[in-house]
Amino acid sequence: MTLETETVLDRRRLRRSLGYWRGLAIAGLALAIGAYAFSKDKLAELSGRHQIARVAFEGTIFENREQLKLLKKLAEAKHVEGVVLYINSPGGTTAGGEALYVALRELAKTKPVVAQFGTVAASAGYILGLGGDYIVARGNTITGSIGVLMQWPEFADLLGRIGIKVNEVKSGPLKASPSPFQPIDEPSRKVTEDMIQDGFKWFLSLVETRRGINPRDVPGLVEGRVFSGRQAVANKLVDEIGGEEEAVRWLEDKRNVTKNLKVVDWKPQADVGGWTGFGFSSLAERLGAGAVSELFGRDRSMTGLGLDGLVSVWHPQKTQ
Repeated sequence: MTLETETVLDRRRLRRSLGYWRGLAIAGLALAIGAYAFSKDKLAELSGRHQIARVAFEGTIFENREQLKLLKKLAEAKHVEGVVLYINSPGGTTAGGEALYVALRELAKTKPVVAQFGTVAASAGYILGLGGDYIVARGNTITGSIGVLMQWPEFADLLGRIGIKVNEVKSGPLKASPSPFQPIDEPSRKVTEDMIQDGFKWFLSLVETRRGINPRDVPGLVEGRVFSGRQAVANKLVDEIGGEEEAVRWLEDKRNVTKNLKVVDWKPQADVGGWTGFGFSSLAERLGAGAVSELFGRDRSMTGLGLDGLVSVWHPQKTQ
């Protein structure tokens, strides 16, 4: 074998060796990063250390499957002694508020739940507060706005002015009504009003059952007015003025939760394109995977103002 041939073979062996060690190093780095991300996301949970969970509901409320899964997981977490619900929301869909309320009452069967209101906790946001066992609000929190509404635009006159007429054939006079393309008629208005009143009665029954008051005895409540936190306490819509410190103290003093437990954030699992299954959720979010999901419409907050169906909202805003 010539010297030149041996040199070529040596170089090939060296390349293979370098490729092997390079691959091994990359795999080790990936495992290390994964372990770091896993530890940030899961270590506190898996350690079994007793804690108080903090769950935030912010922005427009929808029926969110990930939030519902989180509440179910919390109910099964034996190392979580109590839950603080941080609510900062003007409301959202009535059905979304209903779904979360039901899940919160199921959670409350397993451990005490206290609601802490932020800047605003109105309408469907207040429904979530009713899901807790106790409500704490700031003195200047905006809350209340008890009610249900349904809104739709009407373009019939505008379309007529520009020479556009919308034709339709439907199976019955109440199908797809109210419609933005036709003025609402009385039968359609009556059906819509009946549906609104049915939802409103359900909302009032929650207030009556959970707060132990007659809603009609509170001036302005059935008319849909908002209240400051201080006014809400005076009208028994809220229990106490304060923040998280007062919420935790209630858990300790009234529900025998161990004192001085750490309050740990519990969040719905982020959708980051399959990274979560390998413990990479925190890493993926840091690398911008959440932004990519939002860009391509995976983040529900992008539709924060697209409220369909019955709505319990004070002022809509983009979800967080």
